[in-house]
Amino acid sequence: MATRKKRIPDTSKPVTLKILAEYLDLSPATVSIVLNNSPVAKSISPETRERVLDAAKKFEYRPNLHARMLRTRLTNTVGVVVPELSEGYFTRLMLGVEEYLMQAGYLYFTVSHLGRPDLMEEYPDLLISRAVDGFLLVNTELRKKVPLPAVGISSHIQVPGVTNVVLDHKHATFLALRHLYELGHRRIAFMKGQRFSLDSEARWQSIHAVAQEIGITIQSDLCIYLEENLWSPDLGYLPVREMLSKTRDFTALFCFNDTAAIGAIRAIQDAGLSCPGDISVIGFDDIIVSGFVNPRLTTVRQPLHKMGVAAAELLIKRIQAPNQPYPENLWFDPELVVRESTAAAPLDRSS
Repeated sequence: MATRKKRIPDTSKPVTLKILAEYLDLSPATVSIVLNNSPVAKSISPETRERVLDAAKKFEYRPNLHARMLRTRLTNTVGVVVPELSEGYFTRLMLGVEEYLMQAGYLYFTVSHLGRPDLMEEYPDLLISRAVDGFLLVNTELRKKVPLPAVGISSHIQVPGVTNVVLDHKHATFLALRHLYELGHRRIAFMKGQRFSLDSEARWQSIHAVAQEIGITIQSDLCIYLEENLWSPDLGYLPVREMLSKTRDFTALFCFNDTAAIGAIRAIQDAGLSCPGDISVIGFDDIIVSGFVNPRLTTVRQPLHKMGVAAAELLIKRIQAPNQPYPENLWFDPELVVRESTAAAPLDRSS
């Protein structure tokens, strides 16, 4: 029996899905499932998937996005809503989000609401008008139900149909306070984040619970409540400078995030004190610069890159298979990273 001769695509013209399927001697449906990374693609053998991808690359196949939009009513775009886009938490998180979306063939619109309630209310509608297929909500409260798949990151608010990608804040707080306690610190200053940051209340409640368990007393005069919409180290510098002008009767400071911790260390140094010799400082997040400031920052690491990848992957799954069951929460574990900004409490100030 004669072997069927392959039709070699004419590369001077755009290669269509039908031509690619004929070349591979596969059905157009099979080729489409592989190229679109459909949820059922795993049912196709790895060898066949590899053949399809190799051929698509070889002949520079480009999907007809307009035809796909008409057929599926999907645009392969998502909306990402964030409080802000400064260097730090969101930089590392978005690297993970962008990495996965790029591999999945999705583009995204990013909008930052800067903690303004009116923008948090308006942005979902604006993104829907631009035909996004779903939402990633980063540390942002969904003010009303949206008719699209949505995944929250650090949202802490249970909304029907929305999966939250969340850090275990109680364990994170335990790691930080146990570290300070074992170093002999008893008079510890605490910093609560801004009210619009959804991590703030969850972490503050964890601080109170863990402090009671460990045996640390939280003094009201040693509590800093952040209010300003600041995204630079001034977030920690200004309130710590003010606190030091009133009292220096503490040996450690647990900051809301690394950006605030970097500012706090500068305020301590400007007051003529040393970190960690006089006051130890511990941050939160483990942003990129934390290991390069002086002193290098002890911090609680959130696996931000992994959280970003997981959130983006889950959102695409929800877009492609919206009727499947999904968990309410996807939990991630923190890690304590001990560097140079924490040390044993000074003996004459540790009690």
